[in-house]
Amino acid sequence: MPAELIRIYPENPDERKIRQVVDCLRDGGLVIYPTDTIYGLGCDIFNTRAVEKIARIKGIKAQKNDFSFICYDLSHIADYARVGNSAFKMMKRVLPGPYTFILDANNQVPKLLNTNKKTVGIRVPDNLIPRLIVKELGNPIVTTSIKDDDEIIEYATDPELIYEKFQHQVDIVIDGGYGGNIASTIVLATNDNFEVIREGLGDASLFL
Repeated sequence: MPAELIRIYPENPDERKIRQVVDCLRDGGLVIYPTDTIYGLGCDIFNTRAVEKIARIKGIKAQKNDFSFICYDLSHIADYARVGNSAFKMMKRVLPGPYTFILDANNQVPKLLNTNKKTVGIRVPDNLIPRLIVKELGNPIVTTSIKDDDEIIEYATDPELIYEKFQHQVDIVIDGGYGGNIASTIVLATNDNFEVIREGLGDASLFL
C-alpha cells in the first residue's frame, strides 16, 4: 500500500494532520517531512523496528547509524545528551536553526537505538512542522537526510518527486512545500571547543 501524501503548511500547521502523523509514528510508521534545510526521514526513537527499517532504506546497519534526534526545544536535550555550559549557551543562541550539534550521549541513547554510540546529534529545526510533531508525540524522533541518486542534485527538494521515489518505503510523506538542498551545519560540541564537522546552511563562522 503506497504512502499517504499529506499537505501541511509550515506557517500554519493543521493540528488534525499533525496528530495523524503522530499516530502513524506511534504505530511504528516512517515519515518524510520538511525541515529548515532538506527533507528528512524519521520515526519514533522508541520504536526499534522502525529504526531498523530506516537503516535498511539508507543501506546501513542500525547499530552503526549516524542518525540524529529532532527535539522540540532545548528542554528535551538533557534527557538524551550531556551538554556543557558553552554548548548550551551556543545552542540557546542559534536554535531553532539549521544546525546539528554532536553531543555526548547519555545512557538512554544506546538503549533506545541498540547501539554502542557515545555521541548523538541533536536538531531543533526552524520549521514548525517537525517541531509540533515532536511536541505532540512527547519525545524526539530519529532523523536522517534523504539523498537523491543523482549526485549532482544530492538532495531532492520537490515533495511530489520525493513521494514518487519513497511511496513504497514509508507510510507518510508530508508536503510542506519545496525543501532546500543544503544540509545543516554539523558542530561537534562534546567539550568547550567547538569543531565544525560539516559546513552547511548554518553560519559556520560562529564556531571558529
